[in-house]
Amino acid sequence: MTSPTTRTAPDAPATAPEPPPPTPSRPHLGQRATSLLRPLLNLWLLAALLVGWEIYARANPTIFFPPLSSILRQFWADWLSGPPTRAFLSDQFFTAVVPSMSRLTQAMILALVVGVAGGMLVARNPVIRGMYSPMIRFWLATPKVVLLPVALQVFGVSDALNIFVIFFGTVWLIMINTADGVAGVNAAWLRSASSMRLSRWQLYRHVILPAAAPQIMAGIRVSIGVGLIMVIVSEFYATTAGVGYEVMRFQETFGYLQMWSAFLLIAIIGLILNLVTAGLERRALRWQRRTGLGAL
Repeated sequence: MTSPTTRTAPDAPATAPEPPPPTPSRPHLGQRATSLLRPLLNLWLLAALLVGWEIYARANPTIFFPPLSSILRQFWADWLSGPPTRAFLSDQFFTAVVPSMSRLTQAMILALVVGVAGGMLVARNPVIRGMYSPMIRFWLATPKVVLLPVALQVFGVSDALNIFVIFFGTVWLIMINTADGVAGVNAAWLRSASSMRLSRWQLYRHVILPAAAPQIMAGIRVSIGVGLIMVIVSEFYATTAGVGYEVMRFQETFGYLQMWSAFLLIAIIGLILNLVTAGLERRALRWQRRTGLGAL
């Protein structure tokens, strides 16, 4: 009699232990240095131009085109010779820059309100669009400097003249960009908003303005650069204080080195305004994925 054979269950396959999560590798010193130096390496063309400027001006000395090193020394003496409690800003800096920036700020606020409101009316109302769109296109294409003699007769030598010229030179850019942005809102979004029975205020606040915001911000960014130009040009003729007035005063008194110093100040102001506007644009449109030149 044979004993029954007992069957043993097959051995369960052994499970391999899970590998530990990879530890994030720290960038090498060379990689970190490269990432820090990359923005500086992108400025090689500007550095080459500045070096070429210095070499050419020293090889061909003239009071009309001084070396960059002399301009920088004069810039420091004119604008950065104040006490540390005022961030080294001189009295001349406050006398020139504060009036100009005050006029630019007032004019840009007025242009922003009128331009955005007018652009939305033009885009959303066919009757108004038919009446005023040709006028907007006309003033957009007309050089605003030609209005200076007329504005001088109307406002006289006052801040109102400068504010009007800056406003008139920038409002059309904001208005046309707002109108194009609002008119380009996706029709499906508007139908969806209508099906949800949104009020007019909710429609503009939650649908139309966010959709048109990229183009509105682009118009504002361009208009600020134009506004700075209009500040300087208007101060050439009709003011007794401001950066443009300082440039004209130095030119009339043959202070060409001081005039170049004022040019450098205007360039720095324009750069700061562009950086501030770009930062506000990125913050306001942080939901938008920017690529290419739009990410500058």
